[in-house]
Amino acid sequence: KESTKREGGERAMSSSASCEGLSQHPERNWAWRLRSRPKGMLSQENFQWCDEDIPQCHQEGDVLVRTLYVSLDPSSRVWTNAEASYLPPVELGDVMRGESVGVVEQSLNSRFKEGDLVAGASAGWCTYKLIPKGAGLHRLPSPAESGIPSEAYVGFLNFIGATAYFGLLDITDPKEGETLVVDAAAGAVGSLVGQIGKIKGMRVIGICGSEDKCRWITEELGFDGAINYRTENVRKSLGVLCPDGVDVVFENVGGTIFDDILAHINIGARISLCGLISSYNSTKPVPGPYRFGQILVKRATVKGFIVLDYVPRFAEAMRDLSQWLKEGKIKYRVDVVRGLENAPSALNRLFSGENQGKLCVQVTQDSSCSPTAKL
Repeated sequence: KESTKREGGERAMSSSASCEGLSQHPERNWAWRLRSRPKGMLSQENFQWCDEDIPQCHQEGDVLVRTLYVSLDPSSRVWTNAEASYLPPVELGDVMRGESVGVVEQSLNSRFKEGDLVAGASAGWCTYKLIPKGAGLHRLPSPAESGIPSEAYVGFLNFIGATAYFGLLDITDPKEGETLVVDAAAGAVGSLVGQIGKIKGMRVIGICGSEDKCRWITEELGFDGAINYRTENVRKSLGVLCPDGVDVVFENVGGTIFDDILAHINIGARISLCGLISSYNSTKPVPGPYRFGQILVKRATVKGFIVLDYVPRFAEAMRDLSQWLKEGKIKYRVDVVRGLENAPSALNRLFSGENQGKLCVQVTQDSSCSPTAKL
């Protein structure tokens, strides 16, 4: 398994894509299908690696997409459970679900032509996918049109950026001068939340799992302070870095870290509940916050949200995020694992804390590598 990190922001206008390490079998469709429900951390044994024929367009409206990048997200683990969450579970035998960016290889659909760069959640963990009626697909500007590399649309200008944008701005209504605390701050969403907070004039403190991540968010992304939860007492460190308390919380983790943050919230604090990654691999019931009484005493507001609720407003987020990117006010990082065969093992990096920025798998080569490249 080979992994690279690609920066976006100051260097986002040129692609640094590398095409080494990808499979060389363009005549076949490779796919990961869910074989069994995991207990605790998932493993490769929960999936079946399938060598299949490449589907072809036959019906009016069909679109055949070759996958360039597939997103790996904490919710991927949730979708493998038998219980429904905000989406139905992935059924046993089905291709594993995942947001992807790809290229149209064939089209019987007037909305898409061969060579279009597209995104959607319909493809999943496979090299090729036939999309009836082009359902769920939307066309993206090519790198030549926008100057933005294709991986930006899996790492930033998609539901990840929208989650950070609406989860902070719509849920918490932040004010200039307020203090924001975000955990999983070096992750795909958290790193963007902190930067948006700075754009809005907030004091921003991030909680991460390594010294390297702490340096990245403070020295490169502009956070005012960082806490390494593996080596520091989070509650005490928050007391030092947030002497006036915490006004806004962007919660990605849950568990003891959330409890430590609750100890410092101010009266009228707003808490945006985006994720609870610390519990996704739990095999036993998970207790709620031990400092739940703080929500009452401090008259705090807690609101959970799912980014799909904001799909009608995605254009608003993409407009502002793109403008901030062009102005150099925001940066992103894409943590790329090359080769679809590595997807199951790579997903667990989200739970071990090995990833930095948006984690994804590069499935096939994109046009920035070679105009005729496939796999």
